[in-house]
Amino acid sequence: MKTVLIAGATGYLGRHLVRTYVERRWHVRALVRDARRAEASGLIAHELIEAEATRPETLTGVMEGVDLVVSSLGITRQKDGLSYRDVDYQANRNLLERALGAGVERFAYIHVLGAESMRHVPLVAAKQAFVDALQAAPIPSTVIAPSGYFSDMADFLSMARAGRVWLFGKGEHRLNPIHGADLAEAVAEAVATGKPRVDVGGPDVLSQNDLARLAFESLGKEPRITHLPDALRRLALAVLPRVTPRHIHGPAQFFLTAMGRDMVGTPCGTHHLIDDFRAAAKTA
Repeated sequence: MKTVLIAGATGYLGRHLVRTYVERRWHVRALVRDARRAEASGLIAHELIEAEATRPETLTGVMEGVDLVVSSLGITRQKDGLSYRDVDYQANRNLLERALGAGVERFAYIHVLGAESMRHVPLVAAKQAFVDALQAAPIPSTVIAPSGYFSDMADFLSMARAGRVWLFGKGEHRLNPIHGADLAEAVAEAVATGKPRVDVGGPDVLSQNDLARLAFESLGKEPRITHLPDALRRLALAVLPRVTPRHIHGPAQFFLTAMGRDMVGTPCGTHHLIDDFRAAAKTA
């Protein structure tokens, strides 16, 4: 039985990766910050390894016997003082160095679709810097770039629940967000077939207007969509870093930048966003 180390195992995608590799009969070693909390949350890995990738001294021995590393490690909305460079780049770089030293066969990393054209966004710049390092390293690698997660679409549902969805421009930019389970399967398949790079998305390609309508439909409400001048989005991108703390403007910069372009990956998977919205609407 081969062993996979999954970094970022307690996150949205990480939990699906753990489940997918367990089902594929891998021995799953999950890297977590708090093993007791991870176990209490129901994480089903064979091993819970307590370490912090930002502190390389805690990674001693974690790669022993590992055949594959899959990292979805990155900052979401953390407020512990760490920067994107600290986590999305350096923590993954620490894992890569340990993997190289242990002779790990392959390193897979979850990236961002279209990152090459968004290097000016700090979150994306840190991720792309790591991808550059990974692809230059003497280890076979797989980079998986999703268009966005179902969980990222919760803002549309929140706005619809409040009565109105606000969009920039005409709302015609398209995307195909992907469910974590479908993305985990896409990761496993890309790794198994040795692909160096895969850009993926969910089965449904939707405009931002479509997303807004789906959100209202799931709530049983008539759509109320307001289109704001795109100049306001660009103004917000310029102003937010000056007037808000990093943990607020960092995610906002990425969200606002992504809202100004198409984010469409190769469609795959079986989960549909409308079903996810309907389930969320019932539990609210």
